[in-house]
Amino acid sequence: MNLLELLTKPGTASTIIIICLVAVLGILFGKISFFKIKLGIAGILFSGLLIGHLGAVTNAHVLHFIKEFGLILFVYSIGLEVGPRFISSLKKNGLKINLLAAGIVFSGFLIAVAIKYIFDVPTSVITGIMCGAVTNTPSLGAAQQTISDVLGSSTNSEIAGMSYAVAYPFGIFGIIISMILLRVIFKIDLKKEEDQYKKEITGLNGKLIAINIEITNQNLYGKNIQFLKDTCNKDFVLSRIYRKAEFMAADFEIILEKGDVLYGVSVESNFDNIKLNLGKINRTKEVEVSGKLGMKQVIITNKKFAGKSLKQIGISRLYPVNITRIYRNGNELMPKEEDSIEFGDTVRIVGEKEALNKVSSLLGNSVKDLSHPNILPIFMGILFGIIIGLLPINIPGLPAPAKLGLAGGPLLIALILGHKGRIGKLDFYMTPSANLFIRELGIVLFLACVGISSGKYFVQTLLNEGYIWMLYGMAITFIPLITFAVIARTMKLNYLSICGLLSGSMTDPPALEFANSIAPVQAQSTAYATVYPLVMFLRVLLAQILVLLFS
Repeated sequence: MNLLELLTKPGTASTIIIICLVAVLGILFGKISFFKIKLGIAGILFSGLLIGHLGAVTNAHVLHFIKEFGLILFVYSIGLEVGPRFISSLKKNGLKINLLAAGIVFSGFLIAVAIKYIFDVPTSVITGIMCGAVTNTPSLGAAQQTISDVLGSSTNSEIAGMSYAVAYPFGIFGIIISMILLRVIFKIDLKKEEDQYKKEITGLNGKLIAINIEITNQNLYGKNIQFLKDTCNKDFVLSRIYRKAEFMAADFEIILEKGDVLYGVSVESNFDNIKLNLGKINRTKEVEVSGKLGMKQVIITNKKFAGKSLKQIGISRLYPVNITRIYRNGNELMPKEEDSIEFGDTVRIVGEKEALNKVSSLLGNSVKDLSHPNILPIFMGILFGIIIGLLPINIPGLPAPAKLGLAGGPLLIALILGHKGRIGKLDFYMTPSANLFIRELGIVLFLACVGISSGKYFVQTLLNEGYIWMLYGMAITFIPLITFAVIARTMKLNYLSICGLLSGSMTDPPALEFANSIAPVQAQSTAYATVYPLVMFLRVLLAQILVLLFS
């Protein structure tokens, strides 16, 4: 087969070639700045629309498979990443942001109903517009099935798909515009929002600071280090003691004496308590460790310690060393006895040099173990996620059962597995680089396929009456988003979490990618995953209800 035949006949090879071409063009297009705004990953959608419009020949079945598999990879990686913080986030403000997300969903539905009544828009058209305006492909699939069952015409189903494609582009832009407008309206300081989120996650009010303390509290003289750690665990992490011109490991049985200087870390907000309970504070050079003592960064790869607290592990009781910091998912944590360590965490240990290597071996510190991909758990999770997503949820009055779908099911399972971390000996940890690769690959495949499949009749439809459909879609997209974004901000919700909430309320991966580019924290992804399951269910349900209301 020559190259011309390869590009003009629908087949697996030609479809993959076109997807790769769309991805390359889209990534380059996304790097172009328009008024200091870059499309980023969403550029792939528009390159797909262009290639589709130019008549790209693809195999519909292959294109559909790659699109769905890409979406599964994307949401599964998101679920694994935010899973460890999902439950805690749900407890903190999960109810609040889910109510806000539900408000966005229902208000968009009511606007669609109003447009239908006021402008007498055909049922299949307004249904497709609503699904495209909220960028929710599963709801379109459910609606098309209901249209076929109730209206009994494949033409109506195709019209729904066309109106979906017309409304979809502004669905993405509407979310991004809402984020930018909210930032302008409330004059938001991104650094402040980022610091606030890190404080909520780490429990630290500020950055960890290396300090030393000259003991002036006479009540501490004669007390051992165990007593000090039990009483000051939350304010100060001890790494070593300076006594008689030399450093010594902070062994639990050492008795504190007059003139001792304690070295360790804390945050500035704890300084008042430290001064009151311990003594005078001096700031220390970050890596000032000398004499018989040393410092080492160790990666936790010994799976038997994963999930156990520092008190349960008892490293400081077994060896003359102390864990002074924990690094997890880009966050720096001040270790407390009740805190647990997870597979993949990096800890800083300070103590006697001879003991450092022993502790390092005990905790694992194996880059090979860390980087080895957990292929089995990934496919197991996706397998169970798809099964869960296909389970019918029967609702009285609907001709067909609702489902979480190929996106909602894997996300739900990934959240559970990410939260659990492990089941028996099976570990679900994924390195940040591997997770990012899977996530980026998934969203690139998904957007490329959506653009190609929607591009064929996009311009033709747009020039006829599609521009009116686009205006309807803009109203369904923008009015609920900006309204509830303002409400969320007046409720003192973190701006980065609001960005994740807006993206999740529209189940929109490209918008989430834009939100993630605003600040290098996980507030956006966490909020997205928190509202996604409920929103996905409501979107699928309401799309079917809209068809039934006017059938």
